[in-house]
Amino acid sequence: MGDDSPLTSKSPPPPSTPPPVSIPKSASQCMTPSEISTHVQFMREALSMADLALQTSETPVGCVFVHRGRIIGRGMNATNRTRNGTRHAEFLALDEIMRARDGKKPRYAPETLRECDLYVTVEPCIMCASLLRQVGIRKVFFGAANEKFGGTGGVLSIHVGNGRKAGDGVEGVEVEGGEEWERWHRDDYEVSGGWLREEAIVLLRRFYVQENDRAPEPRSKKDRVLKLEVEPMGEEGKMGDGSAS
Repeated sequence: MGDDSPLTSKSPPPPSTPPPVSIPKSASQCMTPSEISTHVQFMREALSMADLALQTSETPVGCVFVHRGRIIGRGMNATNRTRNGTRHAEFLALDEIMRARDGKKPRYAPETLRECDLYVTVEPCIMCASLLRQVGIRKVFFGAANEKFGGTGGVLSIHVGNGRKAGDGVEGVEVEGGEEWERWHRDDYEVSGGWLREEAIVLLRRFYVQENDRAPEPRSKKDRVLKLEVEPMGEEGKMGDGSAS
């Protein structure tokens, strides 16, 4: 019997199944597959910026600002290169947006940001969360939680009432619909965490196991081991950190 016999020829390998994509539990309940795919696509763009930051010895955090389905600004951490602690990804992306020109005229008005969504690989820190509130961002999608410096639930909730809540000693802030309540919540924005969380955490871990010659006191990391396994996501918004062992 020849080699071409169907009895002896090898069957083609089964098509490979892509690894599951990590998304918030609530997304599958309230979003269509098309909507989820769109958010994942933009988060991958943010991850590309984070990867670029990693390649340049920066903390791998990246972001994109999206306006009506189109990316209008990209940013990545540049604190090491600039030796400036405020050069976070969100600041650099906003700089790009505000400096864009059509001839001599600004391409985007400040009001444009109120129609923008931010996709960022790590929960914005308190500083960036406050910045986003001031520019009037509409919604933030992030990957990994920031349990040390997070400003959208990790440590403080700047996105809701500028971090104020009942019991803080501000009269009227707890009375929903009241004048004082409206003042504190006027610039609130929505937050959704856990998008491509595992990939964001692994990028952070890659940074923390590599040598950093720009550190004030560089530490040897030759004995550190990169962990690729990421602990499961717990309750919504509490998603672990990006530490390495």
